[in-house]
Amino acid sequence: MDTAEIRRRFVAHFESHGHSPVPSASLLLDDPNLLFVNAGMVPFKPYFLGQETPPYLRATSVQKCVRTPDIEDVGKTTRHGTFFEMCGNFSFGDYFKEGAIELAWSLVTKPVADGGFGLEPERLYPSVYADDAEALEIWKSVTGLPDERILRLGKKENYWSMGVPGPGGPCSEILYDRGPAYGPDFDPAALGPDMPVELEDRLLEIWNLVFMQDELSAVRSKSDFDIAGSLPKKNIDTGMGLERVAFLLQGKDNMYEIDVMFPVIEKAMELTGRRYGASAEDDVRFRVVADHVRSSMMLIADGVTPGNEGRGYVLRRLLRRAVRSMRLLGYEDPALPELMPVSRDRMGETYGELLRDWARISTVAYAEEQAFRQTLRAGTTIFDQATSEVVRSGGTELPGAQAFALHDTYGFPIDLTLEMAAEHGLTVDEAGFRRLMDEQRQRAKQDAKAKKGQHRDARAYREIADAMGRAVEFTGYDTVVDEASVRGIVAAGGVVPSAGPGEEVEVVLDRTPFYAEGGGQLADQGFIELDNGTRLEVRDVQSPVSGLVVHRVMVLDGELTTGLSAQALVDVERRRSISRSHTATHMVHKAFREALGETATQAGSENSPGRFRFDFSATGAVPASVMADVEARVNDVVLEDLSVHAEVMSQREAVASGAMALFGEKYGDRVRVVSVGDWARELCGGTHAGSSGKLGVIKLLGESS
Repeated sequence: MDTAEIRRRFVAHFESHGHSPVPSASLLLDDPNLLFVNAGMVPFKPYFLGQETPPYLRATSVQKCVRTPDIEDVGKTTRHGTFFEMCGNFSFGDYFKEGAIELAWSLVTKPVADGGFGLEPERLYPSVYADDAEALEIWKSVTGLPDERILRLGKKENYWSMGVPGPGGPCSEILYDRGPAYGPDFDPAALGPDMPVELEDRLLEIWNLVFMQDELSAVRSKSDFDIAGSLPKKNIDTGMGLERVAFLLQGKDNMYEIDVMFPVIEKAMELTGRRYGASAEDDVRFRVVADHVRSSMMLIADGVTPGNEGRGYVLRRLLRRAVRSMRLLGYEDPALPELMPVSRDRMGETYGELLRDWARISTVAYAEEQAFRQTLRAGTTIFDQATSEVVRSGGTELPGAQAFALHDTYGFPIDLTLEMAAEHGLTVDEAGFRRLMDEQRQRAKQDAKAKKGQHRDARAYREIADAMGRAVEFTGYDTVVDEASVRGIVAAGGVVPSAGPGEEVEVVLDRTPFYAEGGGQLADQGFIELDNGTRLEVRDVQSPVSGLVVHRVMVLDGELTTGLSAQALVDVERRRSISRSHTATHMVHKAFREALGETATQAGSENSPGRFRFDFSATGAVPASVMADVEARVNDVVLEDLSVHAEVMSQREAVASGAMALFGEKYGDRVRVVSVGDWARELCGGTHAGSSGKLGVIKLLGESS
């Protein structure tokens, strides 16, 4: 059964049981804790955290994911890769343990002819959290399996949390016994609390069912946490690894041999003349190539470009490790133009954007390979100097600090350093190198741990939103003054009934002309006047949860209380100035794409009064001549005084009209398209000038990276 059919059957199964099919979200979501979407539940996290009300009680998705905790270990085992697809079904206060177990067991054991996966029940082993007697009894009832066939595992294996206070709960896994060729015999009743390492290949986890039922007040480690009580609503979050099920159903040994990955290895064999399966060392390199080529392609498709920090650095490492692995396999020519189209053809069957946007994706990838080839030349010079010093001093070992500097500063992979050192009759202080790498990782982990504390406590906002029963109506496209009523007040301690002079609080109105910061556009400012004479200065406007707009205000005089009628007055000059900047950003984006091609994609912006910053992807520095051409082009459009207008349409209609969407932005089924004449069209929720002629002269002050 090919991978596309497995994906189709999964969605069809849950759709037939009342689940809303949800397309995969971008790999890039606005989450301070994550570089990339790393699990199927991430796009649904606002629903699980109570920050937003889900538009459905049941949902199913096949979510593209990237995990990069230990890139150096990819390929050394066959269980994990950096990019994978997670099939999931989710219940938001609807069915719970029994429903989740029944739905999962039905799909995996149902005959292939009836739309299932046809896995043999006698080779399946459910696992439960050791203290979850309820799940144990449900598994026995649903499957008919005897007590001893159900594994009882501890917190480390079968209790889920986000690693921070919030929702958590026990989980159940479905494991598939691959037989004695993959591990020793075992006694199911004797397993636990941890799964023995020697059984990880034999007892393959294919599906994890998380029963979110607990509110965790403190999380110190995976097995050390405090349960404050039960969640008001019990939710279900499951994840089935698409690649793992694919290699089982395709009769392959591991995920690297399935239909969407092995063709890249076959192409690499053709290019290098080496054979997969002939050498354990070469096999690791082949697997690195297959994984990293696919992961890099998917990241570029979602808008990531190579860089020296964050997401860009991860992409750079993936691309360079793929190129370096081909070099270690004996292939010296540019490799990505040969390999990436193979991955595109396989993955493009599901992700059509790979085909539509191939010119940009390939340009970014191939330019990075060319840059790395130049880096290798520069790094080789530094390496030669370092080894010469070692030889002159009578040494035989390259210090770990120099190997680390080559890796960290020049992007020189350690195994390439090892290979080249061996050619010079030298060894490398690997222990010193690993120590420095570990120190760097620990710093990164500490930074990530610190960021985990930044989760916004949205309970106060959710309380107001639930009480309102509908979204705040934004009227700012049509007016800058509007009548409203005060529906909620939020202070540092949560929802409050009132606030007095000098206090800074957040105010929710039932309708507002104030634009909340978003899409690169700064928030409106202004005043709110209440019918009791109270005046509020609006200093910022945000949308902390979907459908809610909060005005951060200073109470100038009087008393602010809920229920009062209000008049909202936007600072008109500030709004007009920001709107002009936003329209200018669209025009500059279009002009850069005309000058540099489709790779010059917007990656961010800041639209401020009188000025704007435009972030875009490029494969190198922009020549001064191009900057001058772009500036001249947008000022010509200013002189043409083209009308700027907005239309609301479906996403499909917007794409068909040629409108550009920005990577990482979340769009609904209905989208707003802003057009500058018939020249520039973008999906955009911001405010704009009425025509290009109202912008005045646009001056590009500089460019940097």
